[in-house]
Amino acid sequence: MRRRTVLLGTLFAAATRLPALAAEKQLVILSSLPSLSFPFFVHMQKQLRAEATKLGSISLLETDGQNSAPKQTGDVEAAITRGVNAIVISPLDVNALAPAVQEAVNANVPVVTIDRRINKVPGILAHVGADNVKGGEAQGEAIVAAFPGGARVFHLQGQPGAGPAIDRNKGLHAVLDQHKDKFTFVFEQTANFARDQALSVTESGLAGLARPPDVIVCANDDMALGALEAVRARNLKGIRIYGFDALPEALARVKDGSLAGTVEQFPGEQSRIAMDIAVAFARDGKQPASKLVLLTPIVITEANLDKAERLSEMP
Repeated sequence: MRRRTVLLGTLFAAATRLPALAAEKQLVILSSLPSLSFPFFVHMQKQLRAEATKLGSISLLETDGQNSAPKQTGDVEAAITRGVNAIVISPLDVNALAPAVQEAVNANVPVVTIDRRINKVPGILAHVGADNVKGGEAQGEAIVAAFPGGARVFHLQGQPGAGPAIDRNKGLHAVLDQHKDKFTFVFEQTANFARDQALSVTESGLAGLARPPDVIVCANDDMALGALEAVRARNLKGIRIYGFDALPEALARVKDGSLAGTVEQFPGEQSRIAMDIAVAFARDGKQPASKLVLLTPIVITEANLDKAERLSEMP
């Protein structure tokens, strides 16, 4: 009886240690983001790091693409050589990064793309992002609601080749092109998601127009804030400016009325979901419930600031 009791006690102790032992499996995961000079990606990196810490026993290799496809490609290739357990990546250029991501997939490294989706690589574990087409549509619908009689639209597009830029442009046009008799694009040009470029492009664009536009719509908040600087420098009034990303600084400008609105795409939630999927597969071989997870963006205005993910960070 004593031997049976000891044996049962030993088995029970071992069983209770199993979850802890499983949780202690050390993982090395690469996080690769396009450029940490953009506040949007800094926030995503912080959330990836926080989720990795929460899940435990993860060594996170945080890399900065420095707005260079060759740099980001090199980071991915180095991670493959090192033998990382998973990669979470937002590609700077979905086409330029496709070969490196394909190399990772071929090396049996699970890859989760985030924010920017690569369609040309089969075998990616999952993509987590916002439905940027719907985000662009939301911008368009907000403009239609604000200008029922029509408007002259000044449009700052995102970085060529970037999935979000392509999709946001597509969504915006899908809505406004239905009302071509009332909504006219008087200016469209990329400012590469950059505030300084948006400032200079907006200055040049406004100088070339016979009269100011009614609305300036931008594919991200950095460009919206750059456009706002240009508008203020010319002392123009009544132009409604819309951004995209719901950065804390943009939220503050929405609150004080300087910006008409911005689009919330929940980047923190995207980051946490992506890390969860990567870790579950790397640690336990668990396939994601869906290989495509798209969050639905919403337009944030002064009326619904409480819906913003980063409201507490607003200056």
